[in-house]
Amino acid sequence: MNPKITFLALAAALLGAAASTSAQTTLAAPKDRISDQAIQRDHGTYESMQGRIKGLNDRGRPVRDYHLAKAQCWLDVSFHEYTRNDRGPFPQAALSESEKLVKGMEEGAKTLSMDTPLVGEAVQLRPDLWALTQGLKQHTGFACAQQKIACAEVELVHAGNEHAQQQWRHAKPYVQIAEDLLGEAKALAESCAPVAVATAVVAAPAPAPVIVAKPELGASVVFSFDRHMKGDIRPYSVAQLDELVRRIKADKFDVASIRLVGHADRLNSTGKADYNQKLSERRVNTVREELISRGIDPKLITTEARGDTQQVEGCKDVRGSARTASQSDLQECLLPNRRVEVRVTVR
Repeated sequence: MNPKITFLALAAALLGAAASTSAQTTLAAPKDRISDQAIQRDHGTYESMQGRIKGLNDRGRPVRDYHLAKAQCWLDVSFHEYTRNDRGPFPQAALSESEKLVKGMEEGAKTLSMDTPLVGEAVQLRPDLWALTQGLKQHTGFACAQQKIACAEVELVHAGNEHAQQQWRHAKPYVQIAEDLLGEAKALAESCAPVAVATAVVAAPAPAPVIVAKPELGASVVFSFDRHMKGDIRPYSVAQLDELVRRIKADKFDVASIRLVGHADRLNSTGKADYNQKLSERRVNTVREELISRGIDPKLITTEARGDTQQVEGCKDVRGSARTASQSDLQECLLPNRRVEVRVTVR
């Protein structure tokens, strides 16, 4: 048998199989997902796409790769909503986003989009988190955080779809996932970032001095509604503080100052004009004590409180009312405003 013919036949068969696999990415219409046969076929579609993602990894594309991670996360949220009997456009739309990335990687595309569209019926929630994803994509430590950034973006779309369909109560678990992922991504990026250097122009033959860029260090510590104590700090914010202090000590940074700026959301449980101002002051003091308890020199720390004057999340589409559930939704939505910003200046 001619080896060349055998090889060509094998290559043709593999290409044919790939094309067949690619063609199996359309889910049954929602109205047809009532038979075991239709559901079994759709499960086969998901398994096929999972196999293609695994194949890309088998061929050397690392799991941490932004586009491979994003393809996996699109696939995961699609399957998650499919199994929850989501009859809207989201399961198919998310699956299609996964397929686009997989196809591009399989074809060896030199450039793949890093945009994250609002698919299905998704609306944009938490513009501060979207802005953070864009900033992290430009961060010098992006390589260490790309997997978590990719999945955080997908979860923000997931949350936006849930909000459009069933409002904030169904969206907030996925917002929480995105928050946690981005907190981890920020810590990873900052610990990974190479030290930037610039060479000054001097006359030869004197060696050119090296200017070391100062690292950007900081954290955002958020509190539960109307609370200011240590136990009222959200767990992922505690993790951010721990990572910040760990990095300062491990890398032996020469810290010039640590500035704490406290904030409160627009709600007021008492009606007193200065209540939110005092609440933001108490939050600042709590974070100050937490830093000191972790070994930070109190002489480095300065504090400032701004009350409710600088809101980063308006939550205009969430209405609080006499109903406890609605009020709770609004309080949770306003969480980013109940923050203490930690800003570290390095010499």
